[in-house]
Amino acid sequence: MSCVSTGIKSLFYLLPLVSFVNVNAAEVSVAVAANFSAPMQKIATAFEQDTGNKAVISIGSTGKIYTQIKNGAPFQVFLSADQETPAKLEQEGLAVMGSRLTYAVGKLVLWSKRANFVDDRGEVLKSAVFEHIAVADSKLAPYGTAAMQVIEKLGLQSKINPKIVWGENISQTYLFVDSQAAALGFVALSQVMKEQRVSEGSAWIVPNSLYSSIKQDAVLLNTGKNNPVAQDFLKYMRSKKALEIIESYGYGF
Repeated sequence: MSCVSTGIKSLFYLLPLVSFVNVNAAEVSVAVAANFSAPMQKIATAFEQDTGNKAVISIGSTGKIYTQIKNGAPFQVFLSADQETPAKLEQEGLAVMGSRLTYAVGKLVLWSKRANFVDDRGEVLKSAVFEHIAVADSKLAPYGTAAMQVIEKLGLQSKINPKIVWGENISQTYLFVDSQAAALGFVALSQVMKEQRVSEGSAWIVPNSLYSSIKQDAVLLNTGKNNPVAQDFLKYMRSKKALEIIESYGYGF
């Protein structure tokens, strides 16, 4: 982790403790980008234990959630997989101006369920010795955009593009690889990391230089501006416990 990231993380840890405990339990509706599903489940559990309030989670691709919000979905907080979508919601008057915060920086990994299939430099892409590779829809999912940037920077479009199986979101993309419908695929590191290492199969953690930084922003939606639990939840995303969970899944800050 860079010195800057370490400094930011240290600053978060030094934030004054906030009392979130609420005698009258209440709820907040949180829409969450699919890549953040696993850590979100743990954070929601911790939030309920620490505050008595409940985060009701809905999972989907960033693009699909954006469309749902535009169509009146009653989400109160949105944890996006990018920065652009929350900013757009602010500009369109659907989110509280100035409420955005970067809660995580995602990492892209090329992963296979098969041991020793993906090498630690991603050379398997150049050999193209596979029938299918899973990639999230780049129009809906920032991790899909990042994957396509990698393929383009490596100059492998002609080899790889005909083999792509598109996932609607990063969760479906992961399932394609996990079920071995695709031999390998670009997924979020958080989906395959357990106890600070890739839990099974083989993987190449893609260098940051090959794709644009996946900074993920959260924002308070207008539907949640009068709900103190929604505001408390955003504060909780900066708590020491939440940051530890986020880091344990391979995210940066």
